[in-house]
Amino acid sequence: MPDPQRPPKPTREAIASAYGKTVPDLIAPGLKVLFVGINPSLYSAAVGHHFARPGNRFWPALRAGGFTPRLFAPWEGPALLSLGVGITNIVPHATATAAELTNDDYLDGARLLTAMLLESRPRFTAFVGITSYRIAFGQKHATVGPQPSRLAGSSVWVLPNPSGLNAHYQPVELGRLFGKLREAVETGARA
Repeated sequence: MPDPQRPPKPTREAIASAYGKTVPDLIAPGLKVLFVGINPSLYSAAVGHHFARPGNRFWPALRAGGFTPRLFAPWEGPALLSLGVGITNIVPHATATAAELTNDDYLDGARLLTAMLLESRPRFTAFVGITSYRIAFGQKHATVGPQPSRLAGSSVWVLPNPSGLNAHYQPVELGRLFGKLREAVETGARA
């Protein structure tokens, strides 16, 4: 039986016309962790949900890491807020690939994100994509895992990009790394 909440699959035209569109942030004050993606894919912008492109491994990694009690679908994203989890992007506008983003896009996004963090005060901020964090915050030697510096009072973690195009990290490894972050969140460990 089809899920009545599932949005219809977008047409090619809808995907193509999603250039520059945004996906609403899933954020609330005092979250345990705010996940920060690079920027929305055209598919995500067309359907209006984070990490919605088929093949993206964010949702399975979130489940494997213990953040959700079951595998959530992208359209169930708002339910994350009740678990103390939110999602935003370093660059809000959609592109076909992250390679289209400029350094200025990342730097502008860093300023917007910092203001958002000052207002919402998540305990942890987890960047889902190491390159975006390196560029946006001038941390060219950052590695996956906890970071030594805080951002607007929030402990910072960097996780691999869960895109299916990132062959360097397989699902089991993504789940393990997301799980390490969850353990830090639960124990109150600081970066």
